Amino acid sequence: MEPEIAALLTELIEKVGLLRRDMQHRGELERYEARMARIEQKFSALAECISRTNPGLAVALRTAWQQPARSLAFRNAEHKKQDE
Repeated sequence: MEPEIAALLTELIEKVGLLRRDMQHRGELERYEARMARIEQKFSALAECISRTNPGLAVALRTAWQQPARSLAFRNAEHKKQDE
């Protein structure tokens, strides 16, 4: 997969993960629990498929989904390193 597409996909998964986390903190996740479960199921299938050809990207995507704030922090740190 092209690096630009991989980066955009990671950012997208990260944003959905952040939305899920915010909904959980506000107590709104229960209302959309079935939808989030289906999204997570599709995401897991995507990550599994990607892991066959690009295990590093699959790990990054799983981190973006499960720990979006951590993923964002690591991405920001990498960006700062590139600027220096």
